Amino acid sequence: MDSQKIEQLLRAAFPDAEVSVSSDDNVHFSAKVVDAGFAGQSRVARHRRVHEAIGPELGREIHALSLLLKTPEELGAGRS
Repeated sequence: MDSQKIEQLLRAAFPDAEVSVSSDDNVHFSAKVVDAGFAGQSRVARHRRVHEAIGPELGREIHALSLLLKTPEELGAGRS
């Protein structure tokens, strides 16, 4: 699996979100999903939604996945 495929899966699951995925080796990935639908959800709930979107490849083809999961408001509050 590559960054583009993961990004496609996330865009399908979060159609209104800002999504970006990167990897230097196609084994260790970083993903950023900014979605208003995360409002009111715990960190664990957000991670579960992303894991469900990616499916069983997580843990097989994907060795590590670093996630930044925010609402637009949370992301905006962190900018200076």
